[in-house]
Amino acid sequence: MPEISPAALASMTQTVTLAAFLLGAIFGFVGNKTNFCTMGAVSDIVNMGDWNRMRMWLLAIAVAILGANGLSAAGIIDISKSIYTGGTLTWLSAIVGGLTFGFGMVLASGCGSKTLIRIGSGNLKSLVAALVLGIAAYMTLKGLFGVWRVNFLDPASIAVGAGQDLPSILAKASGVAKATLQVSVSLTVAAALLFFVFKSRDFINGDNLLGGIVIGLTVVAGWYVSGKLGFVAEHPKTLEAAWLATNSGRIESLSFVAPTAYALELLMFWSDTSKGITFGIAAALGMVFGSLVYALVSKSFRWEGFRDAEDTGNHLVGGALMGFGGVTALGCTVGQGVTGLSTLAIGSLLAFAAILGGAVLGLKYQIWRVERIA
Repeated sequence: MPEISPAALASMTQTVTLAAFLLGAIFGFVGNKTNFCTMGAVSDIVNMGDWNRMRMWLLAIAVAILGANGLSAAGIIDISKSIYTGGTLTWLSAIVGGLTFGFGMVLASGCGSKTLIRIGSGNLKSLVAALVLGIAAYMTLKGLFGVWRVNFLDPASIAVGAGQDLPSILAKASGVAKATLQVSVSLTVAAALLFFVFKSRDFINGDNLLGGIVIGLTVVAGWYVSGKLGFVAEHPKTLEAAWLATNSGRIESLSFVAPTAYALELLMFWSDTSKGITFGIAAALGMVFGSLVYALVSKSFRWEGFRDAEDTGNHLVGGALMGFGGVTALGCTVGQGVTGLSTLAIGSLLAFAAILGGAVLGLKYQIWRVERIA
């Protein structure tokens, strides 16, 4: 295999980051237009019994499952090389991180993706929450919180063998080829989700379909950009397979907690030439840009600040909880709730359920506070 030149590597890296920015911008534009919000989806169910925004989220998950596994089954990408499908299931981290993130996103009025979307719409509260989220996330990656995570949470794990995704687990148990199971399991899970989504006629309208389908496709496209356009079978420096411009060094798609931390790190260490814009950072910046474009086009851009000290405190605490929880659980409502679930990983399913549970607890807590004051 001929060695790839430094110029070619630089060109590939630039392609990956530009494509990630574009995908983030599409997500931000569509997410703002359709009011795609995972915290809002849970809130609608708890407070009003309305499942439409949850169905939009589930539609995005179904599309992502079909697309990611289709690309992997065709040999175009290999999602088994992602952080979600490793052979060690850190179940306690997934549960604690998910619960913490879910509770925090209620206090901060939105998850990581919604926070970035609101920044683009002029919400200064979300800007503050994002800064706190980024600091807490970095502390959980490499700082004080990271020591706690590594020493007390991550050791609670289960070795599951070759991979913790459903096709790998079922292949090991049944002896059926993983490639066959990847197709059949992904089709079955996606079909079940789509049946639930479309059994409600109230769900079927332009915005709901646009939000679910497009956001699911951005995750699929993210896998393609990282896993195909940015893949090098033999990097000239390491002589090993590499996925360019990824913070994890593996194949990635959309996620918004750790990338926010890495964005702050890049700004603080800009003169360090070893740092650079990555897939995740570019996608996060694209989210804000896409949301801003929609806000300006629709004339919905509004500056918004904190209402009072309690509102400020909620956003500060919520941002910190999301930063810690998102890194601990290996992702947010998009990072685990769409991207992770698209790999059919057990850890992603645990984190997804824990995020939902944390959000319900957060909403119940807010209801209790209102009733107590009343």
